[in-house]
Amino acid sequence: MTFKAAAIQMCSGVDPEKNASDLSRLVREAAGQGAVYVQSPEMTGAVQKDRKGLMAVLKYERDDIIVKTASELALSLGIHVHVGSTAIALPDGKIANRGFLFGPDGGKICSYDKIHMFDVDLDNGESWRESSVYRPGSEARVVDLPFAKLGFAICYDVRFPSLFRTEAMAGAEVLTVPAAFTRQTGEAHWEILLRARAIENGAFLIAAAQAGLHEDGRETFGHSMIIDPWGKVMASAGGSGEAVVLAEIDRSAVAAARGKIPNLKNGRDFNLDMVPALAKGGVTV
Repeated sequence: MTFKAAAIQMCSGVDPEKNASDLSRLVREAAGQGAVYVQSPEMTGAVQKDRKGLMAVLKYERDDIIVKTASELALSLGIHVHVGSTAIALPDGKIANRGFLFGPDGGKICSYDKIHMFDVDLDNGESWRESSVYRPGSEARVVDLPFAKLGFAICYDVRFPSLFRTEAMAGAEVLTVPAAFTRQTGEAHWEILLRARAIENGAFLIAAAQAGLHEDGRETFGHSMIIDPWGKVMASAGGSGEAVVLAEIDRSAVAAARGKIPNLKNGRDFNLDMVPALAKGGVTV
């Protein structure tokens, strides 16, 4: 079975209403080109590094404009709409970096909270502490759709192969990595990490990205792409500005790749033996 998938590339600003309008326009463009599954980037609703500014526009899930817009789009277009993520207010005062999948009836199929927090200091002076604002998720997610089994991840999750292996072992045929990668890390690692996750798991991978210079001063890498189970980049966007990236997904390619290299079946449990360092003058035999 084949289906057409799309990754929409955005440059979200600080105003959720403006971003919702951009989301609607790009999803409609993708659907107009035949996409039945459309994915948006991480932080679709607002790219805002100022915590006070983010809190000022933050809503609970039931009131969020991105959630409402995506549901309406899925229903009106008769497609699956995957909001890569948006910031959602939680009762304890923290925030969830939460992705959503809506079905053709407009109903929410599932959500996924980003598990791994981006707490790093970069060489260019940028410092990020997502855990100071966001509450990490604790559950991986695989959903069985009419056209494929879909596994979820968000941005920094891509650096943790065990998440993707767990989803692939559960049957995921399409892995997803909506993201807002920084330009510095993106230039070094974006494509190679995505291709590695696809190859390791014999799965398609769809990654919608934020791209360009944002209102809050952040710069993201872009290069949204769709990758096949053999690691080939089927379609990709540039490093700045909006784009709609489309590809025809043939799920039989997953079985073919896993048949050629059955590493999911061949994996074995093992023990780790920590060998102590030799004392000075010691001899090994």
